[in-house]
Amino acid sequence: MELPRNTPDPQALTKALMGFTPSLPLAVAYSGGADSTALLWACQQKWPGLVRAVHVNHGLQDAAGDFEQQAKTFCQTNAIPLAVVRVNAAHVMGQSPEDAARRARYQALEDALNQNWSGQVRDIALAQHAQDQIETVVLALSRGAGLPGLSGMRTQWMRNGVNFHRPIVQVSVDDLRAFNHRHGLDWVEDPTNADTRYTRNRIRQHILPPLREAFPEFAQMLARSAKHIAQAQRLLEELAEMDLRNVGNPPQIKALQNLGDDRLGNVLRLWLAGEACQASAAQMQELIHQVRSCQTRGHHIDLKVGTGRVLRLGENLSLVTIDGLL
Repeated sequence: MELPRNTPDPQALTKALMGFTPSLPLAVAYSGGADSTALLWACQQKWPGLVRAVHVNHGLQDAAGDFEQQAKTFCQTNAIPLAVVRVNAAHVMGQSPEDAARRARYQALEDALNQNWSGQVRDIALAQHAQDQIETVVLALSRGAGLPGLSGMRTQWMRNGVNFHRPIVQVSVDDLRAFNHRHGLDWVEDPTNADTRYTRNRIRQHILPPLREAFPEFAQMLARSAKHIAQAQRLLEELAEMDLRNVGNPPQIKALQNLGDDRLGNVLRLWLAGEACQASAAQMQELIHQVRSCQTRGHHIDLKVGTGRVLRLGENLSLVTIDGLL
């Protein structure tokens, strides 16, 4: 993870892809912008005839049509099969526009693979780069995030049978644009990148430049810290999995009480995550307190946690959804 250098390296993308070994055929999420243009073209050069493109039209800005047309023209010129998916990414009350668009985009990418290539394409590459990674960590810091947020974006994960990859998170945006210039590749600029109503744009325009000026190597240090944090998070996950096997699923209250508060919170988070539920810091603190206080048969636990309620059922904890369905 690094900020743009004074002298961009047009070979950085090619070098980054040397260690990228997805299953083929491979799909690339292609917006029509500079970053995904570079990634799509480089993948097509590396695996000619084995690359597909998926363009998601969110319909949220006037330029959406220009992006879609750019995607069609580019893919037709380079003989790359293209699937275009149009989604409604409007956000609901309490949800940020960025989060709504992200959720709609991932669902659309999965649907596109299933509907257009009948399950033959199970790997898809995303074009998030080094600056995106830095912005993610800074944003997590601003929100007081825990280790998962401070670890930055994952480079690979599976969702609903689809393998997602971020192969160029170590490549700077300047390197990607230098790659495009060297190979004569056109792209469309996203006009919303200058809109400071979006948190990431404020970070990009107002926070990163003075940090880079005051601490020229802060990006490399941030990358090192994020790597250490990711390692620590993996160790915590392994410990939580071991503890959950010992306390049971659903967890036995007396077994939970044998754990210290840190391990107790750690295993409870894993248990809740397995039930698609996430507790706030205050909710987790109260849940730990309730588990500690559960010393008699008559002690009652009924605590709202995330989208559900944690109850005491006999000697165990149980999670019930808000509407009462297990």
